[in-house]
Amino acid sequence: MSEEPETAVSTGSDVPPDRLAINPRSPHFDGDKLQRGVGIRFKGVVRTNVEEYCISEGWVRVQAGRAMDRKGQPLTIKLNGPVEAWYEDLGEGAPVARA
Repeated sequence: MSEEPETAVSTGSDVPPDRLAINPRSPHFDGDKLQRGVGIRFKGVVRTNVEEYCISEGWVRVQAGRAMDRKGQPLTIKLNGPVEAWYEDLGEGAPVARA
């Protein structure tokens, strides 16, 4: 019987996708998964202001203040570090996706 390493990304419907965005214009937007509520931990701190994340590449995008681009979209900055994601509707002990 082989065990999965703790750092492995779990697959299935119980963990969020590797990459997800809240902007409907993004190709990584998925409204159904966002409705479930996705929790993000970045560098060990739970973040609520994440616009987009990628677990395998280890980054999150957050809004850069109140600045907007010429199309009226918020400007974002990319922060690098370890990212973990889970579905909040599963409650305590939910499976966590991490790289």
